[in-house]
Amino acid sequence: MRTSRARSRAVLSMAATLPLLAGALALGIPNASADSAPGGRDALQGTRPAWATAGADLGATSDSGRVSVRVHLAGRDAKGLAVYAAAVSDPQSASYRKFLSADQAQARFGATQQQIDQVGQWLRSNGLTVTGSNRHYVSATGEVAAAEKAFGTQLRNYRKGGHTYRAPSSTASVPAALSDAVLAVSGLDNAPHKSSHDEALPPPDAVFRNSGPFSSYYGSKTASSLPSAYGTKAPYAVKGYTGKQLRAAYGAGRWTGKGVTVAITDAYASPTIAKDAAEYAKRNGDAPYRRGQLTQVLPDDYTRTEECGASGWYGEETLDVEAVHAVAPAADIVYVGGASCYDADLLDSLNKVVDHRLADIVSNSWGDVEANETPDVAAAYDQVFMMGAIEGIGFYFSSGDDGDNVASTGTKQIDVPSNSAWVTSVGGTALAVGKHDKYQWETGWGTLKSSLSEDGKSWDGFPGAYTSGAGGGTSSSVKQPFYQRGVVPDSLARANGKQRMRTAPDIAAVADPNTGFLVGQTQTLPDGSLGYDEYRIGGTSLAAPVIAGVQALAQQAGHGRPLGFANPAIYARYGSKAYHDVTDHPLGPNRDLAVVRVDYANGVDAADGLLTSLRGLGKDASLKAVRGYDDVTGVGTPAAGYVDSYRFPFRRH
Repeated sequence: MRTSRARSRAVLSMAATLPLLAGALALGIPNASADSAPGGRDALQGTRPAWATAGADLGATSDSGRVSVRVHLAGRDAKGLAVYAAAVSDPQSASYRKFLSADQAQARFGATQQQIDQVGQWLRSNGLTVTGSNRHYVSATGEVAAAEKAFGTQLRNYRKGGHTYRAPSSTASVPAALSDAVLAVSGLDNAPHKSSHDEALPPPDAVFRNSGPFSSYYGSKTASSLPSAYGTKAPYAVKGYTGKQLRAAYGAGRWTGKGVTVAITDAYASPTIAKDAAEYAKRNGDAPYRRGQLTQVLPDDYTRTEECGASGWYGEETLDVEAVHAVAPAADIVYVGGASCYDADLLDSLNKVVDHRLADIVSNSWGDVEANETPDVAAAYDQVFMMGAIEGIGFYFSSGDDGDNVASTGTKQIDVPSNSAWVTSVGGTALAVGKHDKYQWETGWGTLKSSLSEDGKSWDGFPGAYTSGAGGGTSSSVKQPFYQRGVVPDSLARANGKQRMRTAPDIAAVADPNTGFLVGQTQTLPDGSLGYDEYRIGGTSLAAPVIAGVQALAQQAGHGRPLGFANPAIYARYGSKAYHDVTDHPLGPNRDLAVVRVDYANGVDAADGLLTSLRGLGKDASLKAVRGYDDVTGVGTPAAGYVDSYRFPFRRH
């Protein structure tokens, strides 16, 4: 399961490029003067959305309409921040892992009170009302006419996807005197900027249960009475892997994540998370939680609960917490909830982690498609990620659950913020863990579904229709970072043109819901009461916390020193025994794989019958898992040597 801005909830499957040091990080940094602007003013790059075209123009927005904006602050040295973040992250740099404390980072790169006051005074002088300010932004509201005056542009209405939204008709700008203070402005366009997976949180979602038969480990129970597929009888889907099986598959060894803190960000907060997590650990062999091991940092109020489907986020938090604990049972976990599923509130959650250095590792199982992101919001996210990098904090984002996104959007594209060159994008696999918790193989996650025919003698429409798969591909907006050079083939890096671009994902772990993780959660039962239940679940929102857990083990193995932004270190290990090199055909080029899955028609019990289907594995839309780097699994999945490789400075053998 992966929540997304572009949809209410995922299928419950169950600028300037800086030349840096040798091998430096080439990353796009929005620049206040990147676009043209009237004399005496500096343009704010990317404030006019790509969809605000002449052909979609529906006329001027009423001058009396209301606008709410955030003016994101550039801080003391935006370009210097990028340089320093790259240096502390690059194993080839003399500054590698020489992190700053949160206070040092703020003092060196954060916004000054003078910048905050200067921006606030300018907004007021243009007729806008300042509604809040902090070290990251100044927020303001007012009439459209005042916003147009302040930002030197006209706001017009545009048609987008069957809806009408407001947007600037030209690039917004600020007075040249503010160019060093302003990073970006968001809110001039009012298209939704949200992830979806003073109001009260709703009760948990209706219960979901898996029907049997199940395999207890991959292949333990074969559907011998059902039709063959790909020339053989398929096994039943596993009931759901547990921590013991995942730790064995990804080489946890004796490491537990002791001394490491993992943060999880999502919207809202499950009211039963502590009880559910404790019950799950007791039932499934995980270590019990120590007092204070699981904590929450929550907003004072929640908003947009119906629009964002608040209760749908409870399962996301539950999955993330239980998966991290299953893989890294001694790691501390802090959940930092957002007030809503909108970017502004999720950014606030991420900023809390960085401002107070709440964690070493941050797992994030939410996102949207790249076409829905605007450069202003991307700049705000990247600023958080870079500030985290200089403090030794690494951010991990799920790569998406819709493969190349063509089926869901009609356009081949990757997801955000997973596309950022400053985060670790986590792709997904189908995982086979066999008897005695032995790792057998993995394929790239991509599912085809065909249903059992009425007479039970064949699979209708075999091999079936595409349902879901790990997100991946090539960015249309982010240039290739240094750590991908020489690893990502040009067939992927240049998929969108001559320029080499960021490709996702970077690394992968189990995500296929048909080889998924067992999760336990309080849900609303058919009679309206609440009760704890367990079910199998997947998605790259499983892969992200699993990798976060593995990284906690790696940090412990590395004598507890924070890993920080880990991509340069992850790519340095490419092609070594640290990874399983995952392909779509792990048993040979002519060996396709599938499992049989049986579901309750009503999702709860057998009263309305059972639905039997064949789920083909390793078939992810146009994306392929192949030898070497690929756009389904990145460099691969952690193997037995991965965690131990962090004990000493890495040297390729």
